Amino acid sequence: MSQPLIAALQNPTLYPHPVKEFQVIETHISWVVLTGDYAYKIKKPVNFGFLDFTDLAARGHFCNEELRLNQRLTEGLYLDVVAISGSADAPRLGGDGAVFEYALKMRQFPQSQLLSAVQARGELTGAHIDALAVQIADFHATTPAVPADHALCSPQAIVAPMRQNFEQIRPMLSETADLQQLDALEAWTETSFNRLEPLLARRAADGSIRECHGDIHLGNATLLDGQVVLFDCIEFNEPFRLIDIASDAAFLAMDLEDRGLKPLARRFVSAWLERTGDYAALDLINFYKAYRALVRAKVSLFRLGQEQDAAQRAAILAQYRGYANLAESYSTIPSRLLAITHGVSAVGKSHVALRLVEEFGAIRLRSDVERKRLFGEQPASTGAKLDAGIYEQDASAVTYQRLHQLANQALQAGFPVVIDATYLKQAQREAARQVAESTGAPFLILDCQAPHAVISEWLQQRQQAAVDPSDATLEVIAAQQASREALSADELVQSKRVDTDQSASLDNLVSAIRQRLPGL
Repeated sequence: MSQPLIAALQNPTLYPHPVKEFQVIETHISWVVLTGDYAYKIKKPVNFGFLDFTDLAARGHFCNEELRLNQRLTEGLYLDVVAISGSADAPRLGGDGAVFEYALKMRQFPQSQLLSAVQARGELTGAHIDALAVQIADFHATTPAVPADHALCSPQAIVAPMRQNFEQIRPMLSETADLQQLDALEAWTETSFNRLEPLLARRAADGSIRECHGDIHLGNATLLDGQVVLFDCIEFNEPFRLIDIASDAAFLAMDLEDRGLKPLARRFVSAWLERTGDYAALDLINFYKAYRALVRAKVSLFRLGQEQDAAQRAAILAQYRGYANLAESYSTIPSRLLAITHGVSAVGKSHVALRLVEEFGAIRLRSDVERKRLFGEQPASTGAKLDAGIYEQDASAVTYQRLHQLANQALQAGFPVVIDATYLKQAQREAARQVAESTGAPFLILDCQAPHAVISEWLQQRQQAAVDPSDATLEVIAAQQASREALSADELVQSKRVDTDQSASLDNLVSAIRQRLPGL
């Protein structure tokens, strides 16, 4: 019935809107009929175990679920569930007759605007990733938490699909090297789970298991009206969707790394953490990324038993090994570093810190963000005075204490860290150095310098853009210059000057860190 229906639906007189042209996109679970302005998605009557669309009522239910779930993330993209009556050869959209199929009506957008297509053209930017990080983090903050007594809300439920991966992959492999690698990955997963089980239990209890997207990758994000929009979340399988928000985010990080976009993956993780404040997830990021890579590896192998051509079988195995190697990379012992910026507001510290995020996978901790997470926005009546409101001395001391707590947490989780703050006082810098010493991480002060005219220009640009969390003004910067404590002789030994208005200076910094810490 399905194929005749898809053919019959390519009749412009059936639709209550103009039809520009017809195009059909087919996947293993659905057809999508494109009409020009609108798309109609019809679920195939198939059963793959992890989904079952064989029953009409189930297809109707999951169409409504897809509408409900995706409307959380989009506005004006998922429009309605349309009942199809009549017959497969003579269908009617809507109407009063007996319903034999359902379609999900969506606003159509060019496939060229998918972020996967944007990336393939070499046009994916850090701004796209930043926007995606904000959307995902804000979604994670608002999507419902799974009740603590739910069957999927426990460490054992979290590890079950990971163990299933190994059970399903092993029979499909025959090469000794592949099997040995799989055994090592399984042992690492079990060891990691034993270590992380208390944390997973706490996250299950504190609401970190939520009704997530479940399938976040560049193929499920698009540019719509100039904005990055995430769509096509998992509607057909609760265990794929009711997951730790860190697992949801890790999927995109893994997808970016698989595409050779490691700097953007690192940028995304740091931005997602900054937006959510969920730094407890640091211990889980690589654990979840390895799981996601092995899911992709397993799916690639499913085609192996259906393929007889030797060249195609070799290509499938190569794809599997690519994902398996990616999973293995998350199990390696990391190299660490604690770097702090030093300089007045608007000198370019955040740009320097972001470069370390992209180059070395550092977690960026920003004083402006954490200060406002602790104390809220600066009262308008107070202005941006250096020692008033949320910037008074005690508030600043608490802010730096929080930054150092988070830095210790990230270093203990195995990540390099860069703290983006002014660090104008020697006591602040000494406290950071002690964090590095206590964790056995190398310590580096990034002494950020720029001409006053450049600082003034950058400050004006920042104020006009109105997106930076800093409240600094020229008056604040002047006060900072007057009160700053110069680096001591001992500190100069641990510092590297960065002329932030010169790109070569930042490039030299990156090269110097690589030479000093080749494992990063």
